[in-house]
Amino acid sequence: MQQATELEGAWRTTDGQGNEVVMLVQDGFMTFARFNQQNKQFLGTTGGTYTLSNGRFEFKYEFNTIDSTQVGTSTSANYRLKKDQWILSRDGLTDTWNRINESNSNSPLAGTWRITGRERDGQMNTMRPGPRKTLKVLSGTRFQWIAFNSETGQFSGTGGGTYTAENGKYTENIEFFSRDSSRVGMSLSFNFEVKDGNWHHSGQSSTGAPVNEIWSRISKD
Repeated sequence: MQQATELEGAWRTTDGQGNEVVMLVQDGFMTFARFNQQNKQFLGTTGGTYTLSNGRFEFKYEFNTIDSTQVGTSTSANYRLKKDQWILSRDGLTDTWNRINESNSNSPLAGTWRITGRERDGQMNTMRPGPRKTLKVLSGTRFQWIAFNSETGQFSGTGGGTYTAENGKYTENIEFFSRDSSRVGMSLSFNFEVKDGNWHHSGQSSTGAPVNEIWSRISKD
């Protein structure tokens, strides 16, 4: 458990073409997003649950935009932590991830959240757990939302970047967006409150539509 806690947060590396790859780890769930912010290119994402045991890292895919046939399968690697580096080794290949410094963050929203309520026509509708999921994974300073079906492998969309959550105001600064690259560089602000362990999120979407949602930590499922 202590090892899993040590991994929580945000990590960064680059691929062979110099594109940024950001990994977020919270509540036993992790996401990987590859993108080029300067060119407003979203290049792919994958994510799922993980376990650690005796220097071994095992990851189970819940979504994968590059190869959806991997959804439901698992992969494993040896790992070690060295200061602010996480080193993964498998089949003679080594990946080194560098921790993103979030020491100044005290975000009340760090965690992995699942949407459980959405207002429509003036009424809050409860959304029951199932294979279709919309999640938000937040480290101390970074976020990624993902919509997918963990049974069929269908992927609906994602976006992410940095965020702040202070004095009841939650602001996202978008660095990648799978559906519409013109959103990259935008900032969106919402009202937020954590009440009874749930995240109440309200305001207006980028299209001006009203938003009123409830999100719950997956660790409570």
